[in-house]
Amino acid sequence: MGIDTVLWSKLVTGMTLGFHAIFATLGVGIPLMISLAEFIGIRKKDVHYILMAKRWSRGFVISVAVGVVTGTAISLQLSLVWPNFMKLAGNVIALPLFMEVFAFFFEAIFLGIYLYTWERFKNPMMHWLLTIPVVVGAGMSAVFITTVNGFMNQPGGFTFEAGQFTAVDPVQAMLSTATFSKVFHVLSSAYLTGAALLAGVAAFAILRKGVSAYHKKALKLMMAVVLLFSLVNTLAGDVSAKFLAEHQPEKLAAAEWHFETESGADLIFLGWLNAEHEIIGALHLPKFLSFLAFGDFNAEVTGLNEFPIDEQPSLVVHYFFDLMATIGFLFLGISFLYFLFVFWKKRNELNKWILRMIALGAPLAFLGVELGWFYAELGRQPWIIRGYMRVEEAATTSPSVRILFFFFLLLYIVLGTVSVLVLRRMFYNNPAEVEMETWTQRASDKSTLKGEHT
Repeated sequence: MGIDTVLWSKLVTGMTLGFHAIFATLGVGIPLMISLAEFIGIRKKDVHYILMAKRWSRGFVISVAVGVVTGTAISLQLSLVWPNFMKLAGNVIALPLFMEVFAFFFEAIFLGIYLYTWERFKNPMMHWLLTIPVVVGAGMSAVFITTVNGFMNQPGGFTFEAGQFTAVDPVQAMLSTATFSKVFHVLSSAYLTGAALLAGVAAFAILRKGVSAYHKKALKLMMAVVLLFSLVNTLAGDVSAKFLAEHQPEKLAAAEWHFETESGADLIFLGWLNAEHEIIGALHLPKFLSFLAFGDFNAEVTGLNEFPIDEQPSLVVHYFFDLMATIGFLFLGISFLYFLFVFWKKRNELNKWILRMIALGAPLAFLGVELGWFYAELGRQPWIIRGYMRVEEAATTSPSVRILFFFFLLLYIVLGTVSVLVLRRMFYNNPAEVEMETWTQRASDKSTLKGEHT
């Protein structure tokens, strides 16, 4: 039996990207939460927020460590699994890949200084300032790597001669028409996911142990961030949809099962297709696809049938798109409901149903990120570089790719298991309340010793 090396290439890279997306998202989103907590703690002179920054930064180190390993795996796979892609595009994407590594080291240097200089400055704001390059470095890592994905969707900045990219302008390639919408969506979703995770942890702790000042403050702070970035992420989704309508209409049409070009196109939610590609059981929102695509309820939206069958994305992306959007709107609704109850004195924002929804939101946020990336990647296919190279042309022909899949599968099982065990030992076996008592006692002992010395 022959080995389908293209399929195995997709599987090994899809598995790696799916695993890496979890830690990469945390690596971008959590630094901002750490910075916010420490800043508020300093301004309010509230040790609870300072403790949040300390505890979150410890967990962040684990995500950085695993993210480095999985990021290295992706770089390795680009050469081993997609050699023809690197042969064609290597001279174009080399600059953003290098800049992503530079941004990571920039972040890592200041993260190390930040972790080892707690309580070393007379003015605590000096320590907080160290979070700024960490936040910037993490964000720029996401920006540079996302420009590579933008180039794959909207290639440019080169001359195509004799099957090769020549006269390459790497800066122009990085700043493709896809870059802004993709970077906007990636950053906003990362900050939303980071806040949703920390809010979910706080909500779960309150459900399990009862209300404490630490977790109540952490929940309120993170839900404020969730509400803010839910709104921003909704705007980013709208920008992305309008970009697709103009530059990748086949991708939007596949996501919405929009087959025929028409004005005033309906938005299709869920449902399924029969053998004749007739939509059954779906919710139709009249003219909303035209509005989503162009901001005009009567605008003409290009149908999928306008494109050759062998250039049409898989129709399964419809479900990825719908579920991703649904999760985004759920966060908007839950965060709005939480603050409605905060300001509505007759209601309790810490009731069990709201806390359960917030706790459930943590895994849902990561599911939304995964669905978004699967939609982004499958929606571009059959192209790996849109219009220039198809996926099957880029993949390795070596049957060893199957062995590579199981090697990386084992690696990710080990990494995932170790991460859970370390985080459990770091936080579950060291509750915030116990650490707060220890910290307060230590501060009291220092004050006593200082008084006796004086």
